[in-house]
Amino acid sequence: MGSFHHRIRCMLAFFTILLARTSAAIIDLQWDVASDDTRGPSLAAQPVITINGKFPGPLINATTNDIVRVNVFNNLDEPMLFTWNGIQQRLNSWQDGVSGTNCAIKPGTNWTYVFVVKDQIGTFTYFPSINYQKLAGGFGPIRVNNRIVINVPFPKPEAEFDLLIGDWSFNNYKDVRSGLGASIDVPDMMLMNGKSPYGYSKSKPYESFTVTKGKTYRFRLSNVGTIFSFNFRIGKHKMVVVETEGSYTKQITLDSIDVHVGQSYSVLVTADQDDADYYIVATPKLFNTTDDSPLVAKGVLHYTNSGSPVGGSLPPGPDPWDINFSVNQARSIRWNLTAGAARPNPQGTFNVSNVTLSETIILHGSEAIINRVYRNVVNNVSYINPVTPLKLADYYVNGTGVFQVGHLPIDSVKPFAVYGVSVVGGAHKEWHEIVFQNELTRMDSWHLDGYGFYVVGFGDGEWSPKSRDSYNLYDPVVRSTVQVYPGGWTTVYVFLDNPGMWNLRSQLLKKWYLGQELYVKVHDDDPNPAKENPPPENLLLCGIFGEIKAPSGAPEPQPG
Repeated sequence: MGSFHHRIRCMLAFFTILLARTSAAIIDLQWDVASDDTRGPSLAAQPVITINGKFPGPLINATTNDIVRVNVFNNLDEPMLFTWNGIQQRLNSWQDGVSGTNCAIKPGTNWTYVFVVKDQIGTFTYFPSINYQKLAGGFGPIRVNNRIVINVPFPKPEAEFDLLIGDWSFNNYKDVRSGLGASIDVPDMMLMNGKSPYGYSKSKPYESFTVTKGKTYRFRLSNVGTIFSFNFRIGKHKMVVVETEGSYTKQITLDSIDVHVGQSYSVLVTADQDDADYYIVATPKLFNTTDDSPLVAKGVLHYTNSGSPVGGSLPPGPDPWDINFSVNQARSIRWNLTAGAARPNPQGTFNVSNVTLSETIILHGSEAIINRVYRNVVNNVSYINPVTPLKLADYYVNGTGVFQVGHLPIDSVKPFAVYGVSVVGGAHKEWHEIVFQNELTRMDSWHLDGYGFYVVGFGDGEWSPKSRDSYNLYDPVVRSTVQVYPGGWTTVYVFLDNPGMWNLRSQLLKKWYLGQELYVKVHDDDPNPAKENPPPENLLLCGIFGEIKAPSGAPEPQPG
């Protein structure tokens, strides 16, 4: 017990020193999470998950190295968790907010997340991570701003706008999750910041942004949907891509940009057209729509001196089935090697041009029938959640009785589909190559909590060692979510320098919920490397440790 108190005192001392050295702030937030039948974007009532009465939820606006404390009151009728999509949680997977790291927040109770946005900048999101709740909302934007001492590689814009776009279902999320099967679930609408498309209904609001001619604006654009990638554009306006998920990019000018599920971008838009109103549009990829379809998200860019409402046809975009357009654009998203990002060192200081890989992990995402039940699988293993979070089991009983590293093969596919608690070991402070192989005819999107990875390659068909000849090892962009095209592969390099238990998953909600995920245990027995933070004082216990809240001070639970 005393040793734990000592660790807590050391951790608090560390936070105090951090605040003193970086002029970081403590950001205290209180969230009341509830279900509201009156906030839905459709004409019919449906449960929408709100935070403090808002849908989408409130902005978390932080600066590099700030400490964020979010006290979540769960007023739903079922357990919930929040995860911080792209926030790296340095040395602290205790705060990751997924089923493998945290006990759920029970209905009628609260729990406080505490994390540091350590050495990060950029555009991110948060959302509920369990019980299919993301389908009903609960998501919101996160900004991590540069410290004053770090130069931003573009002039300060006139204003910044958070723009969350995603597909939406009119069905109750509980009904959807109970009826998931092999059929492709087509959403009912595409939303902009929780609002229905322009022209959908006079009784429902649409999204609009007001700009002044001659000024430049930053749009922080995120795909918060569950299944559709989309192509985004603004009528008669070009956009300059400057950042994605914490990395400043080479500044390229585009007419439109593809954004895949779970991804975020920053684009600069200059109001350089005639005073008027213009369509803001997002259309789904790999799906046919018409201009008047509710599956086309439509908003308005409104000039302050506009004398004419938006009208006419929508701005044209690429063929939604043109994979080559999307792949070529993805290859053009590259790291800005001279930008300082969160640290004074240029991003190009950290590169993969001559790294030594310790391991190659090949992950085949597919689908299977297991015991007459439709499931998604990785290397023919469909993940199942144990009643005890992996992180608790790993810390207190070395995983005994909950999981065993190695059940999931990392470079082959099991001969037949099975259920499993998939945990792979990752060598601490070594480089790993991860190949995501998409065996299906639909788009996929993979995310790794706790890290940014270098996106070094995309390709068609089956990956092989020969595929490395096509890699970009000079300036691959670093991000935490990457798309995998139908029948193709995507490769990332990742340096596993962040100890903990980290979730690696499909960002497509159905695939994630039905088993396309695993955990990476990053550990080093050497006492010298930086170690993960100790458990928080407010640690929740569950599973083999009982459904209790740990008392103040050191929890030293025994299996019960």
